[in-house]
Amino acid sequence: MSTGYVKSYTQRFALLARLNEQIFHTKDLANLWAIQDKNTLYTTLKRYTQHGLIFRIFKGLYAMKPITQLQPWLLGLRALHTSAYISTETILEQAGIIQQKMHSITLISSLSKRFTLGPYHYRSRKLADKFLYNTAGIAEKDGMRLASPERAIADMLYFHPKIYFDGNRHIDWQQVKKIQDAVGYPLTPKRYL
Repeated sequence: MSTGYVKSYTQRFALLARLNEQIFHTKDLANLWAIQDKNTLYTTLKRYTQHGLIFRIFKGLYAMKPITQLQPWLLGLRALHTSAYISTETILEQAGIIQQKMHSITLISSLSKRFTLGPYHYRSRKLADKFLYNTAGIAEKDGMRLASPERAIADMLYFHPKIYFDGNRHIDWQQVKKIQDAVGYPLTPKRYL
């Protein structure tokens, strides 16, 4: 290895470390490392991958750790590469409102898509932009956008108005109604009784 290569390698990974991110798209790395030539970028990524310095998830998506060591929710959000948040079954299972074990991580985005990354399965539900970009009941945590249980219920009712919730008595229906109203979802008055 030439000293110029070691210096550029060290500088590149120092830049990555400063961002405190684990998952990157090819374009993010090109911008961060100021590499304009695609061939140079792809050759660099190939070498780093071969040496185990970074890990290729799929064409255009790389990580600092192997896929099984990444946070699965964050991985799904980064893989979509569009505005998205974790909601519906994933949040409701975690909150105990849905009792059955879900086998897919559910996301809300502008795409309707099912995909698998390593051992993780994902389902993205498509939501119109006027609802998707409304932040009522959505919080940022650890670099991810997560629905509150009430927002997840409002989202679920938007997709499936007649759905049954196992933990119905633990739901704050007035808060769900407020979120439905704030987002612009159709209200479900029979649920609030």
